[in-house]
Parts: sequence; C-alpha cells; structure tokens
Amino acid sequence: MCPDSWRNMAKTKIEWTDHTVNPVKGICPVGCSYCYARRLYKRFAWNPEIRYDDYWFEQLPKRRGCRIFVGSTMELFGPWIRDEWLSDILYRCSRLPDTTFLFLTKSPENLARWSPFPGNVHIGVTATDSTSFSKATDGLIYVKAEVKFISIEPVLAPVRFYPGRLPYCGINWLIIGQQTPVSKATMPKVEDIAEIVEAADKAGVKVFLKDNLRPLLKLDEPLMGQAALDIGLLNWAGELRQEIP
Repeated sequence: MCPDSWRNMAKTKIEWTDHTVNPVKGICPVGCSYCYARRLYKRFAWNPEIRYDDYWFEQLPKRRGCRIFVGSTMELFGPWIRDEWLSDILYRCSRLPDTTFLFLTKSPENLARWSPFPGNVHIGVTATDSTSFSKATDGLIYVKAEVKFISIEPVLAPVRFYPGRLPYCGINWLIIGQQTPVSKATMPKVEDIAEIVEAADKAGVKVFLKDNLRPLLKLDEPLMGQAALDIGLLNWAGELRQEIP
C-alpha cells in the first residue's frame, strides 16, 4: 500500500470533525516526535515526496453541515508548500460554502499572509505548552476567520494564560487532549486540564475535551466523575464537555 492508493477522503476517529482529507502527500518536514503519520510512512515505506494531489476535491462529500479537517498528515503553512497549492486548496474550499473546512498549523506566523480566510474555513494552531500557546495567540491575532481555535494536544506541560487574551485575539474555541497512545509517562495532571478549562470559561470560549482524556479523569469511578463535574470538565449530562462553535 502507498499514499497514492489512499482514498483522499477518509472517515476519522478525530471527534471534532467528520472527515479528513490530505491534498498534499508526503512526509511532513516538521517531524513531531508524536506524529503518527510519520511513523506510518516509515513503517510501510510509502513515497515520502511532498506533492500536490489535484483530485482531492472531487471526492469530498457534498452534504450540508459536513466538517472536514484539511491536512491531517501535513503542515500546510510551511515553506515546503507551494503558494499555488495552498491558493488552490482555499479556493476549492470556498466553492462549498455549506461545508466547514478546518485547518490546523504549527506555523501561526505564516497565517496572516493568507488572511482573510473564506467564511467556511476555520483556522487553528497547535500548542503543547505555555510558550507555544503564546505563539499561537500572537499569530492568530492578525488572522481574520469565522472561527479561530487552538488545539492543545498533546498537553506536554502546563498551559497558563490570561483569560482575556482569548477574546482579544478573537479565539472562539479550545480543543484539549493528551498524547496518544495514552501512557502514564505522558499523561498530564487533571489540575492542568482544569486550569485551561477554567480560563476558557472566564473568557466565554467553548472547550472540546477529547475522548483520550477519559482515562485521566477516570469517569467510571463515581467520586472522580463528581470531581470532574465540579471543576467544569463534564457537562450537565455527566459527559465530557465537547462544545463546538
């Protein structure tokens, strides 16, 4: 099997989207230590060449309200992406106004030159600690998009910020999750997650707690479940808060 045989469109276990699509194939040069896609490329000896797939758009679902994560295996705002590729991707997204397209980057400093984004394009930045979170807000402040969000996943260290920073930068949404596969060695503290959620609540920003936090919260134990409810990690139904703007 090789990337050229992938269906461009794929259902996904990522809870905050319905599908993923990868218009650009190849090994992402960012090289995050926790990147699952990089491991797959090496394991199966897939073609590592970075290249644009012109046919990705034709396989998109055309149903109203669908949420599609674009570039789940590739950093699309890095210098290895040709301007004409990204221009074409954003243009094609704008042609389906009833579909929501979500982009997530680790290069927030490169977002402003593509702003304003189409109304159905939501722009997010990955953060893993307080330093990268600050960098994310700095980059997003200059971006015009219907929804701007920060994905704090994996939480590698405590993330602390002034709640007023979020509305000031126009950030609507925080996604929070831990590193997978889940292990005690990389598991954040419950207090660190609660601190992020509390700050988001003060800022009036929606939060989405990923399912991989369930082992951390031990929701199958009544006392821990009640504690998670008390500190705002659960909704009124006793489920993980998974809010979408």
